[in-house]
Amino acid sequence: MFKFIRSLLLLSVFVAGQTLAADTPFDAANFEALEKAGKPVLVAIHADWCPTCRAQKPILSELLKTPELQGITALRVDFDNQKDAVRSFKATMQSTLIVFKGGSEVGRSVGDTNKDSIAALLKKAI
Repeated sequence: MFKFIRSLLLLSVFVAGQTLAADTPFDAANFEALEKAGKPVLVAIHADWCPTCRAQKPILSELLKTPELQGITALRVDFDNQKDAVRSFKATMQSTLIVFKGGSEVGRSVGDTNKDSIAALLKKAI
């Protein structure tokens, strides 16, 4: 019951035009609420020990603050501790970035640290 109420509250926040912080830990209920609301979402499969992930983090943070991309909600999946989520996204490596638009996956990259190509990936969600 608590998860259902929490999902409804989150959905009402999303519908009001607000989004979660750029580095929000992945939660299936949050992701479902975003999907149902048709919001643009970035799922970042991340590992703290991964140098590529560490390189991606400031790039994503900077890009997600730009006016064009501010509407994207970024959810961080912990590669080591959220194996079910990693499998559900069919990710085989950390440093995987997946973008969703209207509840469907519209783009994915693995190991990318180029600001321009990450920006192009994120724009697919808008």
